Amino acid sequence: MDNVLIVVDDLDAVIAFFVELGMELEGRGPVEGRWVDRIIAIDGVRQDVAMLRTPDGHGRIELARFHTPEAISPAPKQAPANTLGIRRIMFAVDDIEDVVARLRTHGAELVGELARYEDSYRLCYLRGPEGIIVGLSEQLG
Repeated sequence: MDNVLIVVDDLDAVIAFFVELGMELEGRGPVEGRWVDRIIAIDGVRQDVAMLRTPDGHGRIELARFHTPEAISPAPKQAPANTLGIRRIMFAVDDIEDVVARLRTHGAELVGELARYEDSYRLCYLRGPEGIIVGLSEQLG
């Protein structure tokens, strides 16, 4: 897998959230032109795109902020975990409580609660900017 795309409205806030999670901003810039229109089948696309890389270098998240045409909001905006489609991205972390505390400074809130799965993992879901849900997984022992 090369990357996962997330369409956002507040590009700066979402970049800051993922950088706090430990991702590195690779680059950011405008994207437009006939080639984009042809790929995504929307005419007149003008957007800003940011690419973030995971600390291990094996995964990336692409963030896109559409200027034209405007992005379309899903309904309901705060969709529950059983909604069809991609619901979350899971990240392995070393200290789950530290990461939760740091992401809360960016407006993140627990979806449920921090839970333990047997003697293997501590897990939680957080809803961040724009309703983006990230899962955190801390391996135990």
